[in-house]
Amino acid sequence: MKTIRPLVLAFSVAAAFAPSVHADTIKIAMIETMSGAFAPIGQNQLNTFRMFTEMANQQKWAGNHTIEVTAFDGKGSPQESLNQLKTVIDQGYRYIAQGNGSGVALALIDAVNKHNERNPGKEIVFLNYSAIDPDLTNSKCSFWHFRFDANSDMKMEALTSYMAKDQSIKKVYIIGQNYAHGHQVTRAAKEYLKRKRPDIQIVGDDLHPIATVKDFAPYVAKIKASGADTVITGNWGADLALLVKAAKDAGLPAKFYTYYAGTSGVPTAMGGATAGMVKQVAYWTPNNETFSGKELAEAFKKKYNDDLYVTDIYTVVEMVAKAAKETNSVDPVKVAFAMEGMKVKAINGDVEMRNVDHQLQQPLYISTWTKVDGKKIKYDQENTGYGWSNDQKVESYVATQPTSCQMKRPARPSK
Repeated sequence: MKTIRPLVLAFSVAAAFAPSVHADTIKIAMIETMSGAFAPIGQNQLNTFRMFTEMANQQKWAGNHTIEVTAFDGKGSPQESLNQLKTVIDQGYRYIAQGNGSGVALALIDAVNKHNERNPGKEIVFLNYSAIDPDLTNSKCSFWHFRFDANSDMKMEALTSYMAKDQSIKKVYIIGQNYAHGHQVTRAAKEYLKRKRPDIQIVGDDLHPIATVKDFAPYVAKIKASGADTVITGNWGADLALLVKAAKDAGLPAKFYTYYAGTSGVPTAMGGATAGMVKQVAYWTPNNETFSGKELAEAFKKKYNDDLYVTDIYTVVEMVAKAAKETNSVDPVKVAFAMEGMKVKAINGDVEMRNVDHQLQQPLYISTWTKVDGKKIKYDQENTGYGWSNDQKVESYVATQPTSCQMKRPARPSK
């Protein structure tokens, strides 16, 4: 015993003076639509976060720190989401993530700004993966908000440039959800088509209640009566699935140019009857020029029996982890400053978080709903046998848009 005690003491002293390994957890509260008509998309996004945070933690993307995501049901409502924001703040969360609904995002960004102003030292960072109203990185821009999706103007710039080359397009009908995003899509479609193809006639412009319409047959009848050969829509989720189904049932011959035809439920609604008739603008497709991300798509399918499509969540996790590792901190202020201007290799190529407005700059893809051929189109969606055929890759500099952001920054923390 006498020989052991000094040895134990020696180890104890050595341990006391050994450099400590600092490790914390970045806890992200995902405030999202986890119930109701859009719940399948929310669940898909949560599973995407789970897969990528698990990968990040295993591979130590954030160094000794880990990332953890928990979902809170905002029900697609600004007020319910604000209630959940209060809950997560009370529970000590310093990061929130959201995407389904720009109306929700606009409410959250305002509340986060007010909270951060009133509570120095307890700041919150907002990670936006799919709310694409341009105002969020223009008039409503905030140091505390980072958008990882392309905004609707960037997507419309790419979409209308592609459409402008198609001389068969003569008459366009615009239909969308009656909230911030739907209004922005309508505005941009009219503005950009007038500039690029003034000969195209806008023969209709409809806005319908979001997540309320169960039968789109009356809307499709109006589109058909207008003589439109092309439809532009920013609809997503069940609102797009039901619209496409109604168009298919009515035998509407028009082509659809969409933002979200690859989201849960829509591929099944389209089936084979709409092959060649539906196009999508997105920041990634599994059938891209190099099939970049195919391993992740296959792993996600195997793990969740669902399709991977919200791949900018990979970029969210990648950038947050890199910022935490570089600063050796999970402090939101330090992480936010580190993410400004950050460049990484994402699933869809080289991307940059533009420091002036926190809008991610990234390439976009125009693709067409087509039967899988095993060569150009290897990956289908929702086991339909149909997937997205890559028509054109739009480089970042082509889709980029100017910003009116006048960002106010907090004091940079000392290292």
